[in-house]
Amino acid sequence: MEKLVILVVCRANICRSPLAEGVLKSIVSERGLTKTIKVDSAGTHAGLISSRPDLRAQRVAEEHGINIRRLKSRRIRAKDFQRSTHILAMDQDNLKNLREDCPSEQQHKLSLLLDYSTTIESSEVPDPYYGSESGFLQTYQMLHTALNEFVDSLIAKQSADGE
Repeated sequence: MEKLVILVVCRANICRSPLAEGVLKSIVSERGLTKTIKVDSAGTHAGLISSRPDLRAQRVAEEHGINIRRLKSRRIRAKDFQRSTHILAMDQDNLKNLREDCPSEQQHKLSLLLDYSTTIESSEVPDPYYGSESGFLQTYQMLHTALNEFVDSLIAKQSADGE
């Protein structure tokens, strides 16, 4: 498999995208793909730069054996568009913001995460920030399913390309 850099993006990089980063790193590790897939996260606005993930996101991740406590929020940078092979937005608003900032020659890297899911009926990962911890659990479950399907699609594409 070719080397891939996956960037998961939400608005502030304190709920969905750090949770997605932790989940995807876990999946990549479980599948033995750590040498070929690098994972990162960022926010389109990230007003809380260098903040740790929301405590509810941390707790839900820890309940599933994933530690995201050391992650720090950051805003997407120009070099992210260059170095990433896939940039996965959590919702249409984030995708719109990414499209506005992304150079035209890098636009093909942008997509909604849930575009890769054949089992989740929603097109967007809802933001759990203003809800309860149960919303974070639902977000985790959605991310776990969608990110497994995303990795499946990467593997299938590599197989179809003959690698």
